Amino acid sequence: MKKRVVITGLGVVAPNGVGVTEFTDALREGKSGITFHQNLKDLNFSCQIGGTPNISEDLKSKYFTDLQLRGFNSSGILYGCIAGVDAWKDAGFNMNPESELDYDTGLIFGTGTSGVEKFREAIHGVDEGKVRRLGSTVVLQTMASGVSAYLSGMLGLGNQVTTNSSACTTGTEALLMGFDRIQNGKAKRMLVGSCSDDGPYIWGGFDAMRVMTYKHNNEPEKASRPMSATASGFVPGSGAGTLVLESLESALERGTTIYAEVLGGEVNSGGQREGGTLTAPNPEAVKRCIKKAIENSGILSNDIEVINGHLTATTKDALEIENWTKALNRTGIDFPYVNSTKSMIGHCLAAAGAIECVASVIQLKEQFIAPNINCEDLHPEIEALIDSEKIPTEKIDLNFDVLAKASFGFGDVNACVVFKKFHL
Repeated sequence: MKKRVVITGLGVVAPNGVGVTEFTDALREGKSGITFHQNLKDLNFSCQIGGTPNISEDLKSKYFTDLQLRGFNSSGILYGCIAGVDAWKDAGFNMNPESELDYDTGLIFGTGTSGVEKFREAIHGVDEGKVRRLGSTVVLQTMASGVSAYLSGMLGLGNQVTTNSSACTTGTEALLMGFDRIQNGKAKRMLVGSCSDDGPYIWGGFDAMRVMTYKHNNEPEKASRPMSATASGFVPGSGAGTLVLESLESALERGTTIYAEVLGGEVNSGGQREGGTLTAPNPEAVKRCIKKAIENSGILSNDIEVINGHLTATTKDALEIENWTKALNRTGIDFPYVNSTKSMIGHCLAAAGAIECVASVIQLKEQFIAPNINCEDLHPEIEALIDSEKIPTEKIDLNFDVLAKASFGFGDVNACVVFKKFHL
């Protein structure tokens, strides 16, 4: 029999909150983490705002040694390691450099582009003929699996350790990959998540694509507007989210806190067919992904009470809601409650799925639905599909059991996971 998989640890580094407590409060309050960035204005960006976590030098020193921080310039790895260590400790483990190797625990931690700032340093160093002065950590800070390499060494993990990369689907995909490994008895625990760098070298390409908003540079907190009639593009964000997945047997044996259960999910691709492109989803594949996630979870579509959507504040929001209505065969007041964490943190790119999975589990554990801020003027195409009551603009306290979380990424890739309130 396949093993039940539960969540026993959470860690998050988000634009509106670093750490689970601060992030939970921000979700409850509908607090935005979007701010103005002078450097983006100086570089002639159309979008001059973004979401970056607030990490002090003092906080860094609690996770890294002075030697590790010497020459360190990779924001994604920084965020990922902080979130990963927090989740590990939250699950009841210690970070001990002298610990025995843990062959029962592995790590799947995704990213998009790693260490861009460090890579820029290396390019300039090479161009100036200063190769020997690049330092010994350039490769570790710029390779895609850098975050996994750093974290596994900090925690002494001996099971599978790897990095996945599937654009905005990365974090949700990582979770499902770890889930599969535990469910099939190949690991007792898996630390899963994703991270994203921040700054102009990551965000510039999106600005050039004209998919980021430029209309709210003077009022950043109002800029991220998923499902709104006045949405004008996404706001870039960054950070990391991490979850400790564990077999139910192991969690009960340790007597640790259980946040929620992972029932199942699905990962697929639209193959850039039937309307899907490098940057737009194939609706048929999206609907199939949702339906298969429900089937794999052993539930019915009517069991889903809350959806944490991908919902980026672009022209595709209405299509996403339409896909959900068709996949679930539910419309109007019968549709589940739906929210988008991006209204508060922006689109955190490769980190989005993991941060939003953490947000989903928090809401399920604490039994509330976070508000969709900046969505008082609901998009008319969405309003025609589902009742506006199901898109709350204020926090709702609700007793519910099942939440579905989906992520859709560039390259026409999809992932959907189903979480359930834990019942023994």
